[in-house]
Amino acid sequence: MTVDTPVDVRGVPAGRQGPGGDATVIEGPFRGHYRETYVFALPDGPLRCKVHEPRSELFRFDRRCFLSEDRLLLDLRGRVSRIPGILVLDEHVLLQWFIEGRTLGRGTAGALSARHAAQLGRLFGELVALDPASIGAPRLCAPADHPGDGDSAAFLESLIDFTEHEVHGRHAGRFGSLLRELGVRDGALDGVRSRARGLTDRPFTLVHGDLHRLNFVVDDAGDLWTIDWELSMVGDPLYDLATHLHLMRYSARETERTALLWAAAVGGVRPECAKGWREDLDVLLAYKRAQSVYTDVIRGAIALEQPGAGPAWSRLPVTAHRVREVLERAREPLGLDAVPSLREVMAAYTRWLRGREAAGITAAVT
Repeated sequence: MTVDTPVDVRGVPAGRQGPGGDATVIEGPFRGHYRETYVFALPDGPLRCKVHEPRSELFRFDRRCFLSEDRLLLDLRGRVSRIPGILVLDEHVLLQWFIEGRTLGRGTAGALSARHAAQLGRLFGELVALDPASIGAPRLCAPADHPGDGDSAAFLESLIDFTEHEVHGRHAGRFGSLLRELGVRDGALDGVRSRARGLTDRPFTLVHGDLHRLNFVVDDAGDLWTIDWELSMVGDPLYDLATHLHLMRYSARETERTALLWAAAVGGVRPECAKGWREDLDVLLAYKRAQSVYTDVIRGAIALEQPGAGPAWSRLPVTAHRVREVLERAREPLGLDAVPSLREVMAAYTRWLRGREAAGITAAVT
């Protein structure tokens, strides 16, 4: 997913201290959707590390698989290129290296350079080389809850279930009326679920699960690093390509180029992991577009409720524009009869906010 507060400049170049030359400075918090990050220099060298704290207003839109991002990164050391290193202080304390540089989030939304595309291809290949048995990092879910290795249909159905029950169903009392006003009916994911049952079986691998521009850092040497492995899981390797294409918003030409890059990289390492990719990619993209509606509608509502961010009415047009865009992209996957106009989206949020205000929960929008 995208982040609430994009932090494009990741830090000062390696070897320097924080602001003012003070190695004791703690920078942050840098806010993502699920946690706040703090960065600090170690006292005896140039290395800077980061620690994470969960946000108090946590609302999860994505399923978690691994108990600890740091322990997963430790497990991947030497097997995946250009990922944050881990400093082990003792059995219970791990510190993640802070990758100095700038994320792709500051650049244009165009194509990757040839160099970065090649490094992305290498990442795809390294990920599919990691089958479930090779990943030793502790997982949150019980083995009985895992889809069977290679059952791509069951993997996607488990993600649909999470969106339907943990994102929508659990919070329908708060956001259900807003979604219905925007045309998203109960059971809107049934069409995607039906298509998921026809997916080709592919061996499961490690999946990053969140390969967007703000999770790629370009260092001083111009190399591409991959950060934020919190949403990693074991599952269908094609899911990483679908998520990447959905979040990167490439042109049609660049989408095709990146898809072929993935197919070549994966096919060169484990050809069976690329079986049926061309036919199945559209199904996974349909899920990502549908998932984004629930995510962005709810995130927009939560953001408009937040105190201290200025009057809700002044922020409403930006929220409505973004929500209308994701509704347009998801029209076919969700089976929407029509996409509401920008004015209709703003009106739906206004009514929702007034209802919250009447219940003594949020401030007025007018």
